[in-house]
Amino acid sequence: MKNLRILAALTAALLGSVTPTIAAEVFNRVASFPVAQNNPEAEVTSSEIITASDDGMLLVYSDSPAGGIGFIDITDPKAPKAAGFLSLEGEPTSVTIVGAKVYAAVNTSESKVNPSGKLVVVDIATKAIEATVDLGGQPDSVTHNQKDDLLAIAIENERDEDLNDGDLPQMPAGYLVLLSLKDGVLDPASLKKVDLTGLAEVGPEDPEPEFVAFNGVDEVAVTLQENNHIVIVDGRTGTVKAHFSAGATTLENVDTKRDGALKFTGKMEDVAREPDAVKWLDDSRLVIANEGDWKGGSRSFTILNKDGTVAYEAGTTLELAAAQMGHYPEARNRKGVEPEGLETGTFGADKLFFVAEERSSLVAVFKDTGAAPEYLQSLPSGISPEGLVAIPARNLLATANELDARADGLAGSHVMIYERAEGTPAYPEIVSDLDADGHPIGFAALSGAVADAEKPGTLYVVSDSVLSAQPSIYTIDATQKPARITSKLIVTRGGDAAQKLDLEGITLDGEGGFWLASEGRSDRLVPHALYHVDKDGKITEEVAFPEALLPSEIRFGAEGVTMIGDTLWVAIQREWKDDPAGQVKLLGYNTKDKKWTAVRYPLDAAADGAWNGLSEITAHGDYVYLIERDNQVAEKAALKKVYRVPVAELQGAELGGELPLVTKELAIDLLPQLARANGYAAEKVESLAIDKDGIAYVITDNDGVVDNSGETFLFTVTLGK
Repeated sequence: MKNLRILAALTAALLGSVTPTIAAEVFNRVASFPVAQNNPEAEVTSSEIITASDDGMLLVYSDSPAGGIGFIDITDPKAPKAAGFLSLEGEPTSVTIVGAKVYAAVNTSESKVNPSGKLVVVDIATKAIEATVDLGGQPDSVTHNQKDDLLAIAIENERDEDLNDGDLPQMPAGYLVLLSLKDGVLDPASLKKVDLTGLAEVGPEDPEPEFVAFNGVDEVAVTLQENNHIVIVDGRTGTVKAHFSAGATTLENVDTKRDGALKFTGKMEDVAREPDAVKWLDDSRLVIANEGDWKGGSRSFTILNKDGTVAYEAGTTLELAAAQMGHYPEARNRKGVEPEGLETGTFGADKLFFVAEERSSLVAVFKDTGAAPEYLQSLPSGISPEGLVAIPARNLLATANELDARADGLAGSHVMIYERAEGTPAYPEIVSDLDADGHPIGFAALSGAVADAEKPGTLYVVSDSVLSAQPSIYTIDATQKPARITSKLIVTRGGDAAQKLDLEGITLDGEGGFWLASEGRSDRLVPHALYHVDKDGKITEEVAFPEALLPSEIRFGAEGVTMIGDTLWVAIQREWKDDPAGQVKLLGYNTKDKKWTAVRYPLDAAADGAWNGLSEITAHGDYVYLIERDNQVAEKAALKKVYRVPVAELQGAELGGELPLVTKELAIDLLPQLARANGYAAEKVESLAIDKDGIAYVITDNDGVVDNSGETFLFTVTLGK
């Protein structure tokens, strides 16, 4: 019953922008800064932990792989500027700012068994290193108190996850460091090492401090993540005032299997919380982000009283919200959305806290009520948000997103900036309803769409191989904002889900059912094929690609399908072995005489290191409209366009002979539409549906949140007559 209440509340919050009754203040993203701009020569660069100057005009982040700290000028938060990079000769793990100085914790360890580290003091104005302090071990988190005269540093001395299955103990033990500041100047002689051994029930001889936070009375909360423990230390004296286990929780209605299907029906009993970040909500309550890094997987956050009693357990709140937004990481079931970072801030009269979900790439926003917190919204945050900093005086929030996947042709690390103002949330643009059992209709990787023939704004959309164990057709009501997935129809064969399909296209059959295009390979388990399904999702006919094509096939096959008269036209994504360079096939299959024909379509020339291809085909009026895109993301994205080809030119020739080349004209460039979200350009613009009123809907594919921001965009465009 509790889960159903949580789901109802989440659904109301996610859909709250449909009919707002009063003006509300919400966060919306206003800018995205690629941190590679600060260090263009580095092959890998990242933003992990982020902090802000006292005036809120400068952001500073730790860049572990590049070995330094980066600076971002946010005088204009909508136009952040690169402000430099400083090498610190080590691996920075965390940063904080006190007055005019940056304090960076830097790991200099030779190995796990011989850890070392230092605290580096940097002058903000000159970006010069002023001092270093030997910390004696590998630091993780650093923070300061409200009076700006104390620093706390978690010395983790992290374990080797590959040694003895990562079990504790793995010496040397971690500890807490306290340092004093006087008139803004660090006093190295004040360094205190606080022993944390003998406290935890798990690995008591080997504490591994992860995160530190001060309250208003100079008490330091320290999370011992692998030990599943929390310690409260007097920041002035270094005395341990209290300690307690972070405990365990039982989760119901969760997806527990990595099986290519989203099924929120599982249960996990007595899962260790294993908290990462910790923040104080006031002087007597703290909130922990339960990453579950080792033996856990609690995928939640918990509010605790200072005596260790649980004031509130979020349970599946984060997971269910992510699922309804298409951000659930099905490939990461053990830890779910993986809450990792936390931030607090008082914006006007509202005491807020923010939870960064590393694997769903969302930041959830909650209002602290003193009792059960109120879920407000979830923000899209690039890939793998870790650090957050609230700047209430400027109504700003910034996040640091650590993953740099540029070497794999994906996005690099970004810092994203959000502003709080009256209005409605710009994101999500699509959410799902609950199913008949009260569970979220999970979705991801939407890859092809068609509009209902009679109902304006009703779309039918398929998902690709990310969810291949349960290929589905989703019904979307796009007349609402955000658009809503109202139902899911599973594609079946012989009464069971037709597993291993890679659905990339869908069109109406004119009889209440659908034709689906699936990408595959004939030399693998499931070939390229067309599937005819009835209104109940049952496959009634399977059409393999013609034998004449198979010697030339590659895995980049059918990416869209549309029907003109009795003929299905299939867009092939990339050149096959028998295609001239820069040309792809549009295959025609006549459903009456079962014959195949084809034409060729000319692709735009690709930029160096990129390829161009087709992602969708949709017939409307006298034209077929095709999405043509490159495989690039963010700053490298150059081609995301809709072209049109006259239907009159689709006079296909028989396969094996000379194929006619069609002509195309530009209908719309989609890059400006992708830029309006103030993030970065998505790679996979994959769906185009045009309804009976001529409204064109475009949907992006989020790749199932695998090395992807998880963001799914659904928007309308004008294609002209």
